[in-house]
Amino acid sequence: MAIPAHWASPGSIVDAMAKSSVLTADNGLPAGVQGGADPHFGGVMRAFAALYPARQLGGGALAVYIDGRPVVDVWMGCADRRGEVPWTANTGAMVFSATKGLAATVIHRLADRGLITYDAPVAEYWPEFGANGKSVITVSDVLRHRAGLAHLKGVGKDDVLDHLAMEERLAAAPLDPMYGTPAYHAITYGWLLSGLARAVTGSGMRELFRDELARNLDTEGLHLGRPPVGAPTVTAQTLFPQSAIPTPIFDFVAPKVAGLSFSGMLGAVYFPGITSLLQGDMPFLDTEMPAANGVVTARALAKLYGALANDGVMNQTRLLSREMAHGLVGEVDLSPDLNLGIPFSYHRGFQSSPIPGFLPGFGHIGLGGTIGWADPETGSSFGYVHNRLLTLMLFDMGSFAGLAPLLTSAIAAARRDGPLEVPNFGATFQDRADDQPTDLSAGPK
Repeated sequence: MAIPAHWASPGSIVDAMAKSSVLTADNGLPAGVQGGADPHFGGVMRAFAALYPARQLGGGALAVYIDGRPVVDVWMGCADRRGEVPWTANTGAMVFSATKGLAATVIHRLADRGLITYDAPVAEYWPEFGANGKSVITVSDVLRHRAGLAHLKGVGKDDVLDHLAMEERLAAAPLDPMYGTPAYHAITYGWLLSGLARAVTGSGMRELFRDELARNLDTEGLHLGRPPVGAPTVTAQTLFPQSAIPTPIFDFVAPKVAGLSFSGMLGAVYFPGITSLLQGDMPFLDTEMPAANGVVTARALAKLYGALANDGVMNQTRLLSREMAHGLVGEVDLSPDLNLGIPFSYHRGFQSSPIPGFLPGFGHIGLGGTIGWADPETGSSFGYVHNRLLTLMLFDMGSFAGLAPLLTSAIAAARRDGPLEVPNFGATFQDRADDQPTDLSAGPK
């Protein structure tokens, strides 16, 4: 196998490529990186390792699938705030808005079975939702962030932690003037989908994540909120300031701006006490928030998008019908989102890149730079998760931008020469009767 010149570098990576063997911690992976990778991804591995230069700067994981086969499954760094607990094959991270893609996939599973129709009013399935003029809002409107219900409208921390009350609150809300306009539903999106799913199935999204997604993907690395007691998946602590830093101006201005009818992104995400939910044992995980508090491994994220990139199938198990999977690819829309302020095309719950050619396909990005993505044209997918949110690494949110072009090139090269499959890491799905949350942020703070 010829080694492209831009990959050539002295040492074990070149040797491993020459031997056409999978890169491992003992044979070709950069220092500190665990797991395995197809040798075509040597450049990606060096870039990935550079993102975690010190133990106190967190950890992360990256997984890539091609044609439904794992070709990269690596992790490195630390899962706690002190830099004492190593990231492992079963470490998951809270992926913030990347959770939305998982919640949307649950809805697509229900639509695939004929339980939901995209063009039908939400109130057809969830009658309470039709209150106060909202009977015109369709399932498609919700999936495309056009329901006009992005604003949190003065809720407090206790309200946010009561997902059933939030579903009821949204059901009773009046039709908003922003209905029909693209405006990112940063937090309410999840409760809109969970209320719909609950009305159709009688189950909450926490249970549906497990039954509709994790079970079919045969992975333990996919949860909504805290994993059950004794589950193999252990969540990394999100790196976020733990002391209460006085911000009197922000504390005075933010609630007033967020309370305005047209307050943009602040009105969609802010509520008093929001920062405290990311401190200590992370109370953010003590609820069902299908727009933000998914706890997943990179492997599970890449696996899910691998099914979406390959006609709805993963490991000979069908997650979605072929027709449904093909319908997830939408047209690029450069209209600016009123909350994000930038173009972000949404089609059936997934984002596509507003930059032509930068990231082909579709998926969902999360706060901090986590991402799950599928490219049906190449049959490839990837998942990238980490536990940094606000640290000295000021490029956390954009850290994936440097990996994206390297991944695109490596995937193309691996497909051309024939990808090498890496071993299966991490725990498979376990059907558990005990569904009580565990302290997944236990350990040094």
